[in-house]
Amino acid sequence: MGSAPVDFPDYAGFVPDAAERPARVEDVHELALAMPHVTIVRGSAENPVYQVGGKSFVFFRTPRPDAVDPETGERYPDVIVFWVGSEADKLALVQDEGSPFFTTPHFDGHPSVLVRACRLGELSRAELAEVVQDAWLSRASARRAKAWLEAHPPA
Repeated sequence: MGSAPVDFPDYAGFVPDAAERPARVEDVHELALAMPHVTIVRGSAENPVYQVGGKSFVFFRTPRPDAVDPETGERYPDVIVFWVGSEADKLALVQDEGSPFFTTPHFDGHPSVLVRACRLGELSRAELAEVVQDAWLSRASARRAKAWLEAHPPA
C-alpha cells in the first residue's frame, strides 16, 4: 500500500534565518552568556550585570532620571547599557538617526551606549550579537580578547 510522495512547497524562503530575525531581550542574555569567562552579578534592583574579569560589559539599568520619555517625562523602565571600544564607536551608533541606540549627558565621556529593550527588534539578532561581542571585547583582558578573536576570525 504505497502512497505517492507528497510534494510540499519550499517553505525555506518563508522562514527567516535566526541571525536575521529581530533581536529580543532573551537574545541579550543568551549572547552575553555565550561569551567566555562571563559572570553575572546583580545590581541594586536585582537587575543582571554581565561581567568579564570583574568588568561590566552589558547591564540592565534601573529607571533613572536621565533617560526619560520626552513627551511624558516618565523614566524609561527598560534601558540596557552596552560598553563600546571607543568614543568613535559610540558616536557611530548614536549619531545614526535610524539607530535605536542613544546616550544621555550622564554617559558623556563614558564608553557605552544605551538602548531600550522595546526597540531591540529594530536590530537583527546578528547585529545584536556584534554589539554584545564588541562590548565583551572592549572589557576583556588583552589575552582573552586575543584568544577569542583568533577562534572567531572575521568572515
